[in-house]
Amino acid sequence: QVEDAVGCHVEDAVTFWAQNVSRCNDLLKLSCALAEACPQANAVFGKPDFSKIYGGCFSEDGCWYRCMVQQVISSEKAGTIFFKCQVLYIDYGNSEVLNRSDIVEIPPNLQCPSVAKKYRLWGLQIPTDQNLNMFDEGKKFLSSLVFEKEIKIRHKGKHEDGTIIAQAEYEKIDIGKEVVKAGFAEKCTSPGNTKDAEERKADEMQNQHRKIKVSVPLGVNRSAHALYSIPRRRCDQVAASTRTQNFTGNSVFAPKEKMLASTSVPDTRFAQIRPDQKLSEDNEVLRRENINLLQTQKELELKVQQLKRELQSEKEASMKTARNFEETLHNYIGTKMRNLAAKVKALKEVRYTNKNSRFREQLSESIIVVTEGCLTVPCSLEKLQKIWTEYDLAQERIRLCRNVDEIDELIAKRDEVQQNLYSSVEELILEVDQLPLSERSRTLQELSASLEMVYGQGSEADDSEEAFQHFFKWKSVKVKKLICVRDNTDTALQILADWFSGILKCFDLMSEASSDLEEVVGNADEILKKAELAICEELDTDLNEPDEAEKGIIMSAYNKVIHDICQEQSMINVIQNRYSASVEFKKQAEEWLNRRPDINNLLSIKKTVKSLKAQLRWKLVEKNNFEESDDYSEFEMMGIKEEIAHLRNRVLQEISKEREEYEKLTYLVQKWFPELPLLYPEAGILNYVNSGGLLTRSLERDLLDAEPMKELSSKRPLVCSEIQGQKVLLKGYSVDVRSEAKVIERVAKYHRAWDQQKEKSGLLQLLFLLFCKARFKFIILISGLSDPLVYLMVPYYPGSSLGALQAVTPLTLEEALQVMKGVAQGLQTLHGANLVHGSLHGNNVFAVNRKQGIVGDFDFTKSEEQRAAANTMVVSTLSLVSPELKMGQPASPASDMYAYGCLLFWLCVQNQEFGIKEDGTPEVDAVVMDDKVKSLLLNLFCCNRLTAEQVLRDDCFLTIDATPVSPQPGEEHEPREEHDSQETDEKKVPLTEENGANPTQ
Repeated sequence: QVEDAVGCHVEDAVTFWAQNVSRCNDLLKLSCALAEACPQANAVFGKPDFSKIYGGCFSEDGCWYRCMVQQVISSEKAGTIFFKCQVLYIDYGNSEVLNRSDIVEIPPNLQCPSVAKKYRLWGLQIPTDQNLNMFDEGKKFLSSLVFEKEIKIRHKGKHEDGTIIAQAEYEKIDIGKEVVKAGFAEKCTSPGNTKDAEERKADEMQNQHRKIKVSVPLGVNRSAHALYSIPRRRCDQVAASTRTQNFTGNSVFAPKEKMLASTSVPDTRFAQIRPDQKLSEDNEVLRRENINLLQTQKELELKVQQLKRELQSEKEASMKTARNFEETLHNYIGTKMRNLAAKVKALKEVRYTNKNSRFREQLSESIIVVTEGCLTVPCSLEKLQKIWTEYDLAQERIRLCRNVDEIDELIAKRDEVQQNLYSSVEELILEVDQLPLSERSRTLQELSASLEMVYGQGSEADDSEEAFQHFFKWKSVKVKKLICVRDNTDTALQILADWFSGILKCFDLMSEASSDLEEVVGNADEILKKAELAICEELDTDLNEPDEAEKGIIMSAYNKVIHDICQEQSMINVIQNRYSASVEFKKQAEEWLNRRPDINNLLSIKKTVKSLKAQLRWKLVEKNNFEESDDYSEFEMMGIKEEIAHLRNRVLQEISKEREEYEKLTYLVQKWFPELPLLYPEAGILNYVNSGGLLTRSLERDLLDAEPMKELSSKRPLVCSEIQGQKVLLKGYSVDVRSEAKVIERVAKYHRAWDQQKEKSGLLQLLFLLFCKARFKFIILISGLSDPLVYLMVPYYPGSSLGALQAVTPLTLEEALQVMKGVAQGLQTLHGANLVHGSLHGNNVFAVNRKQGIVGDFDFTKSEEQRAAANTMVVSTLSLVSPELKMGQPASPASDMYAYGCLLFWLCVQNQEFGIKEDGTPEVDAVVMDDKVKSLLLNLFCCNRLTAEQVLRDDCFLTIDATPVSPQPGEEHEPREEHDSQETDEKKVPLTEENGANPTQ
């Protein structure tokens, strides 16, 4: 019978049956397996009845679940009938659709009662007018109250069907009261009808729910369909927790199946409902159910219309996609070949670029240069360094020596070390001459510059050679990979070319050779695919775009190269510097090694100067006597004056020669013979060196053709003279033995700051420092007059101070900015030498030719604080004293910059009126001026002021040319008090012929 029905041999069916029997023992799974293997078996044996069959199934995690079959769902596909079963998990309360082959019948000894229990909230009932949506919202609300919480249950009673009447609480919250407050349930009017009313309402809602939704889960108290989120047959913590919550404290929203059981056996403690009242309530329920069904019908119709529109849109999109596919298929071959040709073209460009760029060859060559061509330190250098240190120490001992008796021994030791140093110097020179230092240095510089253009600025690197090893290893692997990829590409393209050649023969009508078309065309797709893949792989293997790890290897090697270059360049610089010093030492040593410098030339010049000064004094006396004689003759007087001028010029010429000799001796003292000042104290070498080359005792004030500046001599003697065609001014200072050294130190420090940049320094040049003769001191002290003991000679710029210019012809804005740029340069020079001016005001700043700004000197007998506190620190109505100086703080570069800002403000404001703030600073915002200048002034008047260097970089001075202007010797202007800027506390009397300046008096 089976053979006739299913069309197969009985032996096969029996064999299949026996195999299944050996695997399982339940009839249910065996019947399903046979039905799946033989689709016609259902016609022979009939459809199986699975109702009320208790079974079990395994989940994916190996857990076992007990279930009860509720409904069997069959479907047919391709002539095969498939069975699925809707089951209820009796231990959890939720349902699910499973394949029938997944269910195994449970033996009777395992069919124990279910774990899940049913609860009802005590004293509540469902409102009669509640609809289905309200019912669902109530379930969600109840789920939110109990989900993931510890609920305290108080049993109030129990129905015969096992339903537990309970009061549920969470902490101090009554769950039932919260449901009533939300409007999803109401309190029972009487305990007797609570049960029946709740069961009827739950029955109505469950019926509606069954009609609208399919496969509603039994766990109705989960919010937002939490039950569906549980994986199939998965027993985890969530399932375990929700299992308790599903059946705890929910009687209002219980399912129909459980409700029916409770209504069939009513509790004797509740009263019976009258039949007419029950009939009326049933009618009302049916009426509302009808309304809800109509509403649901409308919603479903709207949903159907929406689905139709979506289906139409999907159809149109599918048709459009089909048309696009069809068009693509029509031109597929052309598109394929076009894309392949474009990739081949790109590959050609990449190969050409990589060929010209030579993959990392520059870095590789650089590594070879710094490793293989590195110079080594000469062997004689270390020895020379040691001997040179001994030589410097011997020279320092001689320099510090103050005892003539000890000097000879120190000189002998120095000469011995000097002989050893000379031998070491010759050895180093011979060794260094064999080294290509210049070529190697130039190569390293070019190499460093070229690498920085490609890789940017280098960073610190370690001294290990692993960076180079890793680089070459990485490069080797990269090159091998590239070669392999290129070989694969060439092979694939060659196969493609051969395939095209075979295709040409197939389509050549004139060719007599026969070829198998299937053999030629059959593997076309594979050939094209391999060629395209090979080209894409080579294009993706871009050597010029390494990943992060490769970049780290490259940059490590680059940083190591830069580190080695810098290290070797530093070594070359040391060798070159020591070589230059050695060559200079050898040159001087050959001249002075066996002899000592002679100061006879200096002494001879001093003797000549002394003789000329005596002649000059005699001529001056003769001139004075001849002027008072009765035989006065203008012609003879003219001759005497010419002789005086000639003698004065000769004195000045000899003084210039004397300065040249002092410069030579100063060089020898500093470099070779520090013992000269001690051996020849009469030469005054030490005083000349300490004064920075300014001090001279050969030039005297009374020997000059000096004209007293009475209008400028209100505070100190000032005389004007002319030396070698340049007008000069002699400013007198009163000093004593204690302050003399301090004045010389300050003058020398100022002069050295000027000497660094000379005319470009922005400072007033100091020409000479003169001392008065002792005999004049004695005469002046006897007469009771206070005469200066030292004179400072400076260039004279009559009428060029800012105060004089602004009073006559004020500077324009462009001229003022150009002048103040030079002043800023002068302040930068002073501040760079750790000097504070402290006396910057209108009469001490000069605008030579209205172009070049020069900062005048200051009173060298006063400290910085004393100069800043002088009463000349005022311009117009504006005080040049900074707020911090007024508060007692010491003078600083910042206080100089405040005075600079006040001068700039004074020059730019012209005749405008301005206010003064409480701290003494001017109100810049209230004045009309250029915006850039105003911004600069605000930064000079604030607490955190700009430095002189920052001022020079300001936008105001970017286009200003501050080229130094040489002083004009022929300028003749009415002198003003611009040079009377250095004040003293003492009252001075101008030194003129009337008060005793004449030597004859």
